[in-house]
Amino acid sequence: MNKLIPWIAFVAMLCLVGSVSRAQDTANGEKTFKAKCAGCHGPDAAGKPALKSPAIKGKTTDDIKKVISTSPKHAGLKTLTADQVKELAAYLATLK
Repeated sequence: MNKLIPWIAFVAMLCLVGSVSRAQDTANGEKTFKAKCAGCHGPDAAGKPALKSPAIKGKTTDDIKKVISTSPKHAGLKTLTADQVKELAAYLATLK
């Protein structure tokens, strides 16, 4: 039993570090979204039909990479780093 307690504490610490890291990813992704995406896709990422901009809530990192690399409308986003795209996806996953 005495050997189990340090392992439980270690696992709990890893969970805490992981959640703090995800929170930071989400915060950075929100900043990127507001600066680069919200103008066309709306403040809630639900899209803007008048602009023919689709909803992007819940898009994955791969979805975002594909759109950025293939759509001429998103040429200005090619400067986003892989980490910024990952953070953006983390933020979009939080939207309901």
